[in-house]
Amino acid sequence: MADPPISNQIRLLRFLAGEMTQAELGDRIGMTRQTVAAIEAGKYSPTLEAAFRIAQVFGKPLDEVFRWEG
Repeated sequence: MADPPISNQIRLLRFLAGEMTQAELGDRIGMTRQTVAAIEAGKYSPTLEAAFRIAQVFGKPLDEVFRWEG
């Protein structure tokens, strides 16, 4: 199965947010560190709700966190 055609800026945004860890982000959005890692690596596409939660943590619009490459 090919990787989903969605790229993201989560790693950069975590760094800019005081080097927030994947576990810290997971705690804030109600997901495990492993799920955050998979989303960040592009191996898993988040639900729409999870995508909005991630964007909200960083105070960014959805299209500044995720980009459709399809």
